[in-house]
Amino acid sequence: MKVKEIPELERPREKLMHLGCENVSTSELLSILLSSGVKDKNVMELSFELLAKLDSIHDLAIIGKDELCSIKGIGEAKAAVILAAIELGKRIFLTKNEKKVKLNTAQDVFEYSKYLFQDKKQELFYCFYVDQTRTLITSKLLFKGTMDRSSVHPREVFKEAYKVSACGIICVHNHPSGNVMPSGKDIEFTKDLIKIGKLQGVYILDHLIVSEHKYYSFGENSNRCS
Repeated sequence: MKVKEIPELERPREKLMHLGCENVSTSELLSILLSSGVKDKNVMELSFELLAKLDSIHDLAIIGKDELCSIKGIGEAKAAVILAAIELGKRIFLTKNEKKVKLNTAQDVFEYSKYLFQDKKQELFYCFYVDQTRTLITSKLLFKGTMDRSSVHPREVFKEAYKVSACGIICVHNHPSGNVMPSGKDIEFTKDLIKIGKLQGVYILDHLIVSEHKYYSFGENSNRCS
């Protein structure tokens, strides 16, 4: 059956417009993004086939272009629309009320940032820039890959702080292995940042190493950098 043969109010786009996004199924949302099917496969069948490749809807957060394009009927153009929609959703989620976020404790930082690292297979290094009340001003991804002391230069950490007039910086990076204990390089790098921060008057308030379910805080274990 072609989509145009479906009663008008049961078609994904029309259903969304009349009943609202919350009353549209995941497959119908995907059908809207895909826009059209291919020969012998309508757009709703195409969306069902995509969902069948996933263990859960959360897998959409990490799906890649190659996996999308492996489905007959999804070329680079359709894959780009889906990937763009996913990325837009992430950015909206992560920046929601950003200026009102207070990062008073390591637990606050972990709860706010853990979505950034969900299902990531490589190391990411973020800095959260805060004012004197530890209210978040902005955040920035400074590095992606295998981190060592030559990968993230302290200059990059502090440059953004000057731009936004931050009073403090909270660093967060992940260990994809799940082991959140700091390496010798992590400890030395953190010591360097703390020393530079004291000289610059923009203090390193904490450095968290995170995995999906736990974290290590240099602030809570300050003897590591003493």
